[in-house]
Amino acid sequence: MYIPSFNKNLNFKNIKKENFKIIGSAHNISEIKIKEKQGCSEIFVSPLFFNPNYKKYLGTTRFNLLKNTTSTNLVALGGINESNYKKLKMLKITGFAGISWIKKNWPK
Repeated sequence: MYIPSFNKNLNFKNIKKENFKIIGSAHNISEIKIKEKQGCSEIFVSPLFFNPNYKKYLGTTRFNLLKNTTSTNLVALGGINESNYKKLKMLKITGFAGISWIKKNWPK
């Protein structure tokens, strides 16, 4: 089950987690804390790197500061491409997603 960042409802904790995971998205510390209260096992944090569609992005330093505030698994999302792929090794992440970059470079 996916819970978007704008959903602040806390009623998701009572859902049985045997058959699926609860994942959510967040953009800052307060949204991460809400996702923890909602019982999310993984949180997508975005945007990590510069993306022309967003004015603000986290960068590696701010992302690691966010990670230090939570023990929940964080997944990096947003702006990941060939030039900043190596920077992901500096992050304390569980995984990453780079949709447009993967679509562009995926074997046909």
